[in-house]
Amino acid sequence: MSRPELQAPPEIFYNEEEARKYTRNSRIMEIQSELSHRALELLALPEDGVPRLLLDIGCGSGLSGDTLSESGHQWIGLDISRSMLDVALENEVEGDLLIGDMGQGLGLRSGVIDGAISISAVQWLCNADKSSHIPRLRLKAFFGSLYRCLARGARAAFQVYPENLDQRELILSSAMRAGFAGGVVVDYPNSSKKRKEYLVLTCGPPSISTSTPNGKGEDGESSSDDDSEDEDNQTVSISDRHRPKKKQKITKKGKGREWIIKKKEQMRKKGNVVPPDTKYTARKRKARF
Repeated sequence: MSRPELQAPPEIFYNEEEARKYTRNSRIMEIQSELSHRALELLALPEDGVPRLLLDIGCGSGLSGDTLSESGHQWIGLDISRSMLDVALENEVEGDLLIGDMGQGLGLRSGVIDGAISISAVQWLCNADKSSHIPRLRLKAFFGSLYRCLARGARAAFQVYPENLDQRELILSSAMRAGFAGGVVVDYPNSSKKRKEYLVLTCGPPSISTSTPNGKGEDGESSSDDDSEDEDNQTVSISDRHRPKKKQKITKKGKGREWIIKKKEQMRKKGNVVPPDTKYTARKRKARF
């Protein structure tokens, strides 16, 4: 089956018929619940019984949001498909729903979100569905606004299906440029059916307590450094934080009238023929095209 993001923009692909079919599919419901529980686990929220305000990006019809509600958290869902959100309203999900394009930024207040999840949504930003869409700029707007709305030290866990290594690198590098620390966690890296990739990000500088977690091996348990001899159970992770260095601007000092007259005097003392000083000495010339 062709990837959905290659068939049509999300607001068109997930029309009323597709939204209802998606939500009623028992297999999809099971997969969404499993992925959402794993994303919530990767957020590593404090186990103090205090409900957190979480953000579900690409919430669709609210299947992933149900997992957040079952865990006792409050949540805000964002999606670009009105049909998906209509189904969520019919199902009376407990979260607050927003319609919007994440590629244009999230538009939330700074520091109010305690964590964010997303199930199979972020890779849509790698496609240019309109002539005005530039994937690099859309990812920049998304991750920049996400970084601002998250509380410092909060995490985001996004399950993604990058089409290739270039897409994965584009998504990861965009997140790093926005200021995030983190990397890619892969569960079941050697299984073609069970393999799942998660982009796990921390809002703020990395520390021991916020290092990128391990992925799950074939036995379903998290792999660790003690499993280094067993390649089948190793996490596939990429980098921790590599923020590109900003190029330093080199400013050239202008050569004004005083500098030019001084140089001309030096030339005269050496016996060279130098044009006389006039009111036009060191005048600005028009740029040539």
